Amino acid sequence: MRPFKRILESDAVRAGLCWLGALYIRFVHATSRWSAVGGEVPRALWHERRAFILCFWHGRLLMIPYCWNARRPIRTLTSDHRDGRLIARTTAHLGIPTLVGSSSRGGASALRAMVRSLAQGESIGITPDGPRGPRMRATAGIVKLARLSGAPIVPVGYSTGRRRVLDTWDRFFVALPFSRGAFVWGDAIEVEPGADSHAIERARQAVETSLNAVTAEADRICGVEPVAPAPPRSERSG
Repeated sequence: MRPFKRILESDAVRAGLCWLGALYIRFVHATSRWSAVGGEVPRALWHERRAFILCFWHGRLLMIPYCWNARRPIRTLTSDHRDGRLIARTTAHLGIPTLVGSSSRGGASALRAMVRSLAQGESIGITPDGPRGPRMRATAGIVKLARLSGAPIVPVGYSTGRRRVLDTWDRFFVALPFSRGAFVWGDAIEVEPGADSHAIERARQAVETSLNAVTAEADRICGVEPVAPAPPRSERSG
């Protein structure tokens, strides 16, 4: 196992794996039939050239680059650990640059960078349950970003009829080629600049509820069993 682990730590090997990962994502997209529900929501914001916060669950990030209008600028937030760096290198092959940091775990510099990007018309993609969960439970970081920037939050989920769900904390969804796929968008969620702690919690719950709803609807459209969210934090600690 140690020699194999040393091989994986090679920068050249990691670069090759990221290139292969991007190639696989392109292959899945090209060989599958895709539909979109609620696509008028992002189209209206793109038409207004208004930047927004794109949110999706960590377990569903594989095909997310293909929900996006390539003519509109976006960056995704990734963590500064091994998995985050691999994700960043993979999405770079698909034309999506990244910001490194955390929206909720002491990531003040990342938060400032995201606010600047949004002010300059560049949308930001965030997994509000990343980088370590609990699965499909939103943290308040994304809501605080919306409050500071004035940008709306737009949820999106995807599914495919052929898939593998990995036994990871996020139940990572691996879309398989030659399938039926669907992207489902939720309504934009606005956060007032003066939102207090109660309003932030209501918005956090709205993000979580909407994101779980669009993800479950994508699964329903594709005829697969939904992935259940992890228990809420209160239940986990109880």
